[in-house]
Amino acid sequence: MKTHEQKKPGHLGQLSPSSLAYLGDAVYELYVRTQFLFPPKRVSDYHDQVVSTVRAESQAESLKLLEPYLTETEKDILRRGRNAASGCPRRLSQKVYQKATSLETLLGYLYINDPTRLQELLEYLNIIV
Repeated sequence: MKTHEQKKPGHLGQLSPSSLAYLGDAVYELYVRTQFLFPPKRVSDYHDQVVSTVRAESQAESLKLLEPYLTETEKDILRRGRNAASGCPRRLSQKVYQKATSLETLLGYLYINDPTRLQELLEYLNIIV
């Protein structure tokens, strides 16, 4: 089985922003789940905490926290993700959906291209358990 390191694309253009957002969504949820593991709780408690943190509204707020720390390249990736966001769920405003999708796009990009930077940005979020 090949890891993401073995399948690493030569440049960003090989993956669509939607593909990066798909990956970034999983990366973010796994990170949040990991943060809530301790202290041990019932599974339903984990679920409630994680769901409230990975909601699009929460992701949009997380993006606000990260923006001052982003490089120009990372801001370009955010723009690509925002512009690719389509099919907004009814319960969300288009603006919130675009922000959440742009964050997911950035996280997916960093997961593939710069895991160290990904970890650094996630730590800025300081998710409180």
